[in-house]
Amino acid sequence: MDAVRVALLREVLAGTEWLGATRRFAGVLRGSVVAHGGGLLLVGTAAYEPWHLAAHLVDEAAWSGTPELAPTLVRHGARPSDPAHLAVGLGRIEAARRGETLLVVSPPGDVPVLERVSDARRAGVTVLALGPGEGELTGLAHEVLAVPDGSELDLDTVQHLVSAAAGEQAVPSPRGRRRLRDRLSRLAESLTAPPPAPW
Repeated sequence: MDAVRVALLREVLAGTEWLGATRRFAGVLRGSVVAHGGGLLLVGTAAYEPWHLAAHLVDEAAWSGTPELAPTLVRHGARPSDPAHLAVGLGRIEAARRGETLLVVSPPGDVPVLERVSDARRAGVTVLALGPGEGELTGLAHEVLAVPDGSELDLDTVQHLVSAAAGEQAVPSPRGRRRLRDRLSRLAESLTAPPPAPW
């Protein structure tokens, strides 16, 4: 799905909870990886590998100038003979440490690698979950975006919205006071702007 289709989809979804929910989740994702300088691991289940989301996040990382968004796709059936970007196996989750982020994508009815996710969380990894919003994974995750079976949008569509929102230059922040970094950025821009042209 290209940027034009995502924009059209956002227009159709205006006024629904999906836009806010996907932007909030994307904001948590982006904030987690940017704050720690990267280290995004992306894993699905044995039957559902989110390679499409991985490709979109790589694109968004390049377009937005946020290399931290480029994930490492962790695969259940990875083999050493696979190309490097497809050869990362489940052992990478076991090796994950504090400061890294693990995004688990699972369709309804498919059980992810819960024991490894639990171990990663205990090691200080930030765990995000995108899936049915029920079961043990929900209890392990720091942030969940629920896509229950039978909802208006399917898991693939929600992934498009999340990846597009994660790559936005300014993910909308919650209402309230602006963050210090935002205020400092605006101040720096005003101080370094060229003087207005004389009339």
